[in-house]
Amino acid sequence: MSERKGVITFKGGPLTLVGPELKTGAAAPDFSCLEILDARTLANSAGKVRLLNVVPSLDTPVCAEQTKRFNDELANLGDNVAVITISADLPFAQARWCGEAGAKGITFYSDHRDTNFGKAYGVLIKELRLLTRAIFVVDSRGKLVYQEIVPEVTAFPNYDAAIAAVKSAS
Repeated sequence: MSERKGVITFKGGPLTLVGPELKTGAAAPDFSCLEILDARTLANSAGKVRLLNVVPSLDTPVCAEQTKRFNDELANLGDNVAVITISADLPFAQARWCGEAGAKGITFYSDHRDTNFGKAYGVLIKELRLLTRAIFVVDSRGKLVYQEIVPEVTAFPNYDAAIAAVKSAS
């Protein structure tokens, strides 16, 4: 498995990402995660535009705010858009957070079991066994049309660019 250094930092300290550097315009890689205890793949949302909201842990303020923001945006994106938040949190922690935050409509996938998503999308942080903060937009045909790996893990993504990419792909 390839490793990439110098792509991200955490509070200024460099970290290593495991997995490939994806190319916008290419087919989005398939992956396997858990939704509670059920296996899920990219194909579970086939035919829709997918906004993959990738966060290290929902139990941190930046991740919580980012996920709430995309949950709120979902209402304006239409029925042909799926927002999927993916983290290495346990599925039960995701369900607890979802209930406490009142997140509705957004789907939560856990990459905790085998970090398959993180390795496929090149966002697994080797030193922490967490996913780095990133956004991927996959169109209804399965093509990666937008990606952002946030350079500093504690910073927010470019919400406007991500939403614009979703709207362009819809």
